[in-house]
Amino acid sequence: MQATLLPPRNPALCAPITSNRDLGACLIANLPMRDLLSADLRRAGLQLVDPMEATSRTLRIPLDNWIELGALLLLGRNPNTARLLDSDSNTLAWKGSEDPNECEDRIVTDANCFPVIYPWDLLRMNEEVLALMDETSLLGEVSPLASLTGCIRLANGSRILPGTVIDGPVVIGPNSQIGPNAYIRGATSIGANCYVGNGAEVKNSIIYNNTYISRQCYVGDSIIGTHVTLGAGTCTENHRHDGRHHVSMIHGQAINTGRLKFGAVLGDGVRTGVNTSIEAGVKIGIARTTQPGSYIGKDLL
Repeated sequence: MQATLLPPRNPALCAPITSNRDLGACLIANLPMRDLLSADLRRAGLQLVDPMEATSRTLRIPLDNWIELGALLLLGRNPNTARLLDSDSNTLAWKGSEDPNECEDRIVTDANCFPVIYPWDLLRMNEEVLALMDETSLLGEVSPLASLTGCIRLANGSRILPGTVIDGPVVIGPNSQIGPNAYIRGATSIGANCYVGNGAEVKNSIIYNNTYISRQCYVGDSIIGTHVTLGAGTCTENHRHDGRHHVSMIHGQAINTGRLKFGAVLGDGVRTGVNTSIEAGVKIGIARTTQPGSYIGKDLL
């Protein structure tokens, strides 16, 4: 069975993470999304082909979708032209026509499938991928005074210093330093050459390569780009006092994220002053800076 990955439909909606990179290059569990999806499809026995080589039997899959393989194979076994939809009627994949609207059959799946449209969908995808981890691999240096539980993957050259607590699933790339006395928890991926300082906490977040999180910072349910520096005491808000879902501004429109917890999205090269507070759902664009003691209550793009 053949499959082809199609370009994402609205990558600009994931800005600022996609402001200077393709959506397929966005990191999920420290792997580019395109590489991760390609590997999953190949493991399922599918042959990947270029979109120009697609035939009437080729499964056409937009890159910006998370699809359980069982649902995808159900589409492949359908004898007619068909499209696969999630429970919200979003088209996930199709076969038999270049235009999914021309397909004869509609297959609606209740499996855990969803389109990746907004930045918080990247967080959800990261959570799903890390939840599938079933093996711990500690290739770096771990202090005997650190506490590690759950599934954790630590790459070569990385160090976990004394007093640090890590509650997996967590992935940490090569040549990073965590601690001392740091707390890493939830579905968190930390890239290569990163630093998480004394007393800092990172929870359920995606941290890109070469990012520096100073002492006493809190990063929760957030996406932090590459070469970011968070000044000491920088904190992201991630919970509403009224218990409602967070909203985030996308192209001037308030969008319900569907998440009870959602922090900030910081583009590459952002630098925050010490004791910066960032309101939930706020996005800060590439290379923007904040003054010490700042409260950031709206997007800086």
